[in-house]
Amino acid sequence: MRLGSIDLNRLKLSKKIYGLLLLLSLAGCTTPDPNRLATRTQRANAVRGSFGTYDNEPRLPNHHVDVPHLINELVDQRANTYNWLIWHNTNDWEDLKTFLPAARKHHIQVWVTLVPPTEAPPLFGTLYSEPFRLDYERWAVEIAKLSHQHPNLVAWSIDDFSSNLDFYTPAKLKTILDLAHQQNPKLAFVPCCYFPKINPAFVAQYGDLLDGVLFPFLSESTQANLDNPAQVEPEVKQVKALLGPSIPVIVDVYATPYSTLPNGSQPPYVEEVMARAHRSADGVLVYCHQHKETAPVKYGLIRRLFHEWTANATRTNSHQLVLARTSSH
Repeated sequence: MRLGSIDLNRLKLSKKIYGLLLLLSLAGCTTPDPNRLATRTQRANAVRGSFGTYDNEPRLPNHHVDVPHLINELVDQRANTYNWLIWHNTNDWEDLKTFLPAARKHHIQVWVTLVPPTEAPPLFGTLYSEPFRLDYERWAVEIAKLSHQHPNLVAWSIDDFSSNLDFYTPAKLKTILDLAHQQNPKLAFVPCCYFPKINPAFVAQYGDLLDGVLFPFLSESTQANLDNPAQVEPEVKQVKALLGPSIPVIVDVYATPYSTLPNGSQPPYVEEVMARAHRSADGVLVYCHQHKETAPVKYGLIRRLFHEWTANATRTNSHQLVLARTSSH
């Protein structure tokens, strides 16, 4: 009968649909959460266009950070970002709380960097990131809480992250980041990753957990050096191709020589790497902060480039505003 055949066909179709849905669920083919994607995009955008300095903050005789001195230099250079390393002293965490509101007054965004197990006892030296040391779950919670109080705290990082992947397994890192996002889903995670470690296997395991990558340029695609800037664009291009367009690449430029390359990072090299990185990457941080009194040449060239970039960004924003107003009429 026709009625029976229709019911039978419907039953067959239902079984096919059920089977297809089951296969999709087993394969993990679920619709992405638009809110989650939007929040992740917001985190990435918070670090795009960053240019600033890292570490080497001036200190007072009592070993606290000289916050007014640091702020004055950052404002003079027109840095829009400062990456605060917690490692040198037991009061770095408390001094950060003094620095954040001062930086906010001058529209300076702040990152916080922690050291990994390979830069802390018992593997290295005597200093930890204090006060939570190697408890990165606690650090994630506390930094995220602090970022709620100070919205210019936009990102946190772990130094030499890509050299500590045995410790920061994907599962462990996800747990750490979930704790941070429970406190503030807008806080970006931008770990320090070196060129040889950024490969397809790394991206497959960690790509979905990163909001950006801090990429120290050492010309490691050839022979590591701090004299030849020629590989900036090719290396940035390769890293960006691997990570994809949703993960910004911030180049870390060595103005202070790397430990195993003590004679590099001369001023012309620093200037050229900064210029090339600005053209090819999504941001530039200078390792480390250079002081006007002790490194006037490097301080001056960093200042000049940051002033140029600030002026260019202002012109671009003004042009986009004009276009937006014109298109609305």
